[in-house]
Amino acid sequence: MTDVAAVVRGTIAPQLDRALAASRANPLPAAPSSLRAEPAHSAQLFGLLLGAAIEAAPAVAATPGTGADTTPARPADAPSASRPAAADPAAATVVELLDAYRSGTTTPSAVLAALAPHWTSDDVWSDAVLRLVDGAEAAAAESTRRWADDEARPLEGIPFAVKDIIDVAATIVTSGSLQTGDRVAPADATVVARLRAAGAIPVFTAATTEFACGGPHNARYGAVRNPWDPERWTGGSSTGSGSALAARIVPLALGSDTGGSIRVPSALCGTTGIKPTYGLVPRTGVASLSWTLDHVGPMARSAEDLALVLAVIAGSDGEDPTTFTAVPLIEAAPERVEELRIGVPRGWFTERVDTAVLDAHAAATEQFRALGAALVPIEFDDLESIDAECWTVFYGELAANQEANAATADLFDAGTRARFDVSFLPTAADYLRALRRRPLVQAAMVARMDEAGVDVVLTPGIGATAPRLDDLTMSVDGERFNLHDVIPRNTRLFDYVGFPALMMPAGTAPDGLPVGVQLVARPWDDRLVLSAAAAFQRVTTHHRLVPPSSAVRGPTDQ
Repeated sequence: MTDVAAVVRGTIAPQLDRALAASRANPLPAAPSSLRAEPAHSAQLFGLLLGAAIEAAPAVAATPGTGADTTPARPADAPSASRPAAADPAAATVVELLDAYRSGTTTPSAVLAALAPHWTSDDVWSDAVLRLVDGAEAAAAESTRRWADDEARPLEGIPFAVKDIIDVAATIVTSGSLQTGDRVAPADATVVARLRAAGAIPVFTAATTEFACGGPHNARYGAVRNPWDPERWTGGSSTGSGSALAARIVPLALGSDTGGSIRVPSALCGTTGIKPTYGLVPRTGVASLSWTLDHVGPMARSAEDLALVLAVIAGSDGEDPTTFTAVPLIEAAPERVEELRIGVPRGWFTERVDTAVLDAHAAATEQFRALGAALVPIEFDDLESIDAECWTVFYGELAANQEANAATADLFDAGTRARFDVSFLPTAADYLRALRRRPLVQAAMVARMDEAGVDVVLTPGIGATAPRLDDLTMSVDGERFNLHDVIPRNTRLFDYVGFPALMMPAGTAPDGLPVGVQLVARPWDDRLVLSAAAAFQRVTTHHRLVPPSSAVRGPTDQ
């Protein structure tokens, strides 16, 4: 078997060397300069864009995060969900389960009883489940009572998994690391508390790569196999969330995204996930990897599901200083697609991308055209150097977050150790240059979208299907690449700029594995990517495809 540690080390250091060389060759103008390049200018820009977004789409009347009912009415032409949810809860989405509860064809207690055996099985998806959360059965009984008494909250009785860097009160949460021991979370993270308040039920903690940045072969828990092919990886770092959703052992999961960690498993496992606008969802109670890149968001199987959940968890909690009090409208409104102008980039986003992924992207583009959207060519400048700055920020903040573990660095897995070993290479000037460049890049990308009159941008997803676990490689038209050279290319940029980005399945490759496409919008226009994705999923079935290793039994095309 390939020496995984050597592969990781041999890839990470050259990447960072190239990134630093590119950044140092392109310094910002020396003082005096009129550039709006202080890091605080990012917050200023986002504040202005938030005001514009709220003016364009009035804010929801309910205070976000309070469990107020923000559930949209089901469109008249939407398919009924009662039959699949009642017959096989594992096949149901969040929206379908809520419909089934509402109609009385099943109950939260019945759904929990049907799903729970899968959480302790030895099937492929067992890699995803770390620890069960106490109290789920009692919570399901309470939710069943609330539905019977017409007291249901927006997500009443929906089971969900929680990535193992997100705190769940009185539960062991380890960040997938030997460094943390059996740490017991003192309280719920804000996102978990808000989901509980809306009636959702945390049922298990889901595997992650170590501190959300380690390698596929986790030193504490092992690798998480992909339900589509156990010899492949799920993608990271929300490994367990992606696997559990694909395997249909839970309808909803929480993930985090610093370089693509919600969107990568979504693409490689055939599910749907959104990295929200930076500052929309509080990160309180979530282990920090790179605090100016970290995002927390929902992972599910449909854009409609994501919209329901995002509306519940969005908004300031008074603790996370990056969040804003005001929240723009969050919805998945498929009818909006006829008003959208969708930007279609080439260049960076289509390079080092397998033909199967490009074909899926082309087909999705034509599907949006058929739905009434206008397709507009668009390109963004200097993406290679911007990508280099993403690495610099990531490593600078990783070093600051993990320096206390230097004395016990041997406990890190190979992936984390390789990143940690090189994380001190950027100088203070390197790090601050990358932070200073960010508001300039953000403003330039917004301006380019404004010039083109583009509402959202549609890019290919991950450049190839899931990597092999034995050698950590991916095939792009027959040429093998280390996964680090393919996976983050189309995702990491949007963590750096903080724009909302949604990944959804868009087909399967000749090897039978899923491929995805990505929708991106301006900050605070999360509703536009959700609405576009919902329209696409209304007329396609990619998100309904079920892997061979799944909890679904019988037909899957309900």
